[in-house]
Amino acid sequence: MPTDVFSVLANPVRRKLLETLRDGPRSTGELAGLFELGRPAVSEHLAVLRNAGLVREEPRGRNRFYHLQAARLAEVGEWLHPFEHYWNQRLDALADLLDEEEEDKS
Repeated sequence: MPTDVFSVLANPVRRKLLETLRDGPRSTGELAGLFELGRPAVSEHLAVLRNAGLVREEPRGRNRFYHLQAARLAEVGEWLHPFEHYWNQRLDALADLLDEEEEDKS
């Protein structure tokens, strides 16, 4: 059974790990240093991300480096794409409202 990517992404620690990996591969130690969690807890989150296909692990000597695997995130983006027009409509309405308020102040 494939891992539910939305459940994986629901966790803020995992989202922060993915955001960090956008800038390039990081070792487990580097990633663990970003949180007030123990290294084993961060390793568990990385294992969940790996099992979901969101990161890949590269052993280098005694260290493990993690790389972002954006393909699964692209799948999420494709799923969300049909809903963008709802967000765009609301943002357009907000921009119009702010423009009207600015004109009233002038």
